[in-house]
This record gives sequence, structure tokens and C-alpha cells, in this order.
Amino acid sequence: MLIIIGFIVVILSVVGGYVLSHGNIAALWQPYEVLIIGGAAFGAFLVANPMKVVKAVLKGIPGTLKGARYKRADYIDILSMVYDVLVKARKEGMIGIEKDIDNPGSSAVFSKYPKLLADHHLMEFTTDCLRLMVSGNMEPHELEQLLEVEVETHHQEAHEPAHALQVLADSLPGFGIVAAVLGIVITMAAIGGEVAEIGHHVAAALVGTFLGILLGYGFVGPLASAMGHRAHEEGKAFEIIKMALVSSLRGYPPTVAVEFARKLLFSDVRPAFADLEAHLRGSR
Repeated sequence: MLIIIGFIVVILSVVGGYVLSHGNIAALWQPYEVLIIGGAAFGAFLVANPMKVVKAVLKGIPGTLKGARYKRADYIDILSMVYDVLVKARKEGMIGIEKDIDNPGSSAVFSKYPKLLADHHLMEFTTDCLRLMVSGNMEPHELEQLLEVEVETHHQEAHEPAHALQVLADSLPGFGIVAAVLGIVITMAAIGGEVAEIGHHVAAALVGTFLGILLGYGFVGPLASAMGHRAHEEGKAFEIIKMALVSSLRGYPPTVAVEFARKLLFSDVRPAFADLEAHLRGSR
């Protein structure tokens, strides 16, 4: 919602200021300039990025408009899920959670959290980490180093769409100049015509520059930044799982391991210690 409000403010500020300055709103309607800028930018975007990034951008834009993927309640569920797994492993041994890891869908532990169970990447990361712990052949520092590499890889992949969109935003003012130059070429071809016609061509050329800059800095650039923030926030889910499992492998009880993980969360989504403790007691 905040993104939509921001876009509305941009439009009202730019167009409103133009109209209040006695500008003719019809002069801004230059569909061929939009075709040149938008078509060239999209074509360059396709050239610069592999298909998986293109799909991720197209999928990520609607997701960005919806807001953060994980809310405070979701992080509480993640911490509770990890806590339940660690408690079971502490009671029954690591072998006792082997069936839960192999088939999370039929696990009594994971089935308590259907939203997390439907999150393929998060569940795959969790079960893979637990599988390494079940093997019993890794020291805590070895597991931590391995998980750090995996989390970093996930972060890089999650930020690829935002980076691609930012590159597109940086290129839009340049394509606006391309449209303006072509408009000047048309103007020069009509230099012997009427003054009104020449003025129309010059205005169309300037609108091309205007649109390129506005789209780049007013819309696509901020959207890329918002997508990057969303990807960074989503990475916290993987980080807290990593912290809790590594802490458990170091010998800390489940309550302490989950508390270490809770400390990693940003303040706006971090549950209070008492609230989380009460929730964990309720789940038991």
C-alpha cells in the first residue's frame, strides 16, 4: 500500500505542478516516445538477464506491492517450529526426527505450521540443515560455515531481481535521450515548415527526456529499492533458522537456541521475550 501511495504522490506532484504552471496536459501524451523508451528498455532488459531473472522480476513486482512476505506472526511460527523440532530431538535423539525430515508433509511437528510447510525454499533449507545434524559427523563451526555459505547464496539469488530492475532504472534516462534525439531529427526534417509544427516536434522530443528520467527515478528505481529491501527482510527467516540449529549443536537447550535466533530479527518484527516464551509454552 505504501508503494502505491508513493507512486500516486509522484504523479500528483509532477503532473499537478505542471498543470498549475499553466502547462497543457495534452502535450505530455506522446505514445511514440513511450514506445521508443519502453520498448528499447525492455529489449535491453531481456538481453542483459537470463530467463530466470526475468521471471523473478515479473513475479517479484506484484509481491513487492503486497508488502513483506514474513510478518511478525510468521517469525513466531518459524521460531516455534524450530523449537518443537529441537525439543523432539532432545527427547528422542536426532534419529527420532529422521522421519520428520524425510517427509515433512506427514510430520506431526511440521504439519502444525501449514504456511511454513507450503514455503518450499524455507522447508528445504530447514530439513537439509537438520539432515546434516542427524548425520552426526559435523562440528558446530563446520555446520555454521556451511550454512553461512548457503544463506549467502540465497541472499545473492534473492537480490538478483532487484539488481536487474535497478540496472533497468539507470538505463531509462539514457533511452529518454535516445527518444529526444530522434525527436530532434524529426524536428530538423521539418525545419522549413510552420512554427507551430516545429514547436510540436520539439515538445515531443523534450517529453521523451522527461519520461525517461521520470520513469527511471520516480518509478522503476524506487521499485527496485523496495524489492531489494523485501529480499533482505526475507533472508532473516533463513538466518534465524541457521542460528537456532547451530546453537543447538553447540549444546544449548532449545529455549536458549531459539532466544539466540530471536535476537537476529529486526525490532519491528521481533517478538518480545515474554510473548515468545508464552507462545512456546502454549505450543507445548
